[in-house]
Amino acid sequence: MTTDRTFALDNADGPKAPTGRRFVVAITGASGAWYAQRLISALVGSGHELHLAVTDYGKRLLHDELGMTGLDVHALAGLPEGADLREHRVFVHPSKDVGATIASGSFRHDGMIVMPCSSNTLGAAASGVGDKLVYRAMAVALKERLPLILCHRESPLSLIDIENMRRLTMAGAIIAPTNPAFYLGPTSLTDVVDFVVSRVLDLVHVKHGLSMRWEDHPLASGKASD
Repeated sequence: MTTDRTFALDNADGPKAPTGRRFVVAITGASGAWYAQRLISALVGSGHELHLAVTDYGKRLLHDELGMTGLDVHALAGLPEGADLREHRVFVHPSKDVGATIASGSFRHDGMIVMPCSSNTLGAAASGVGDKLVYRAMAVALKERLPLILCHRESPLSLIDIENMRRLTMAGAIIAPTNPAFYLGPTSLTDVVDFVVSRVLDLVHVKHGLSMRWEDHPLASGKASD
């Protein structure tokens, strides 16, 4: 029996590695459910494996902003009601299960994205707290040097928030506030949401078709005035 996992996956006579990559997404209690829904649907729609964890306040957020009763993963992922989540490589982990796979350093992934990220979650990550699954998964991403993207969505910032951001940046995380831009002339909330989500997808090197790039704008080819 071979112990070379890479060889086994590449062997023409053996099992094939699945296409796409693997990502962890966490939803916490800051406003921004639309961002989370768009991000999740984009990842799943592109064929990537998704591991989802939602805090209790995150579930309340989904109810308050999207009208969800309970955690409607199909709606978040843009999948038909009743579709087999595992067939679409979507896995949901209980928020209090610190023994879930995503809490283990042996669980490899291509990036963890917390969207939206509350100041409470930011503080937990900066302090190394690990008593909840989302907190533990963030700590694991940092210690394993895996990409950790924190999409903070609270304003204004206290000095505590700023110091937590500094500490996490020094530890290897990327702080990506959900700040929209208006130079592309958005005409709908969807345009605003897509801009923010496209920047996050860029950070984890996921190809997308959200068309939110400056070079696509007519003004990009013009000369700047003095």
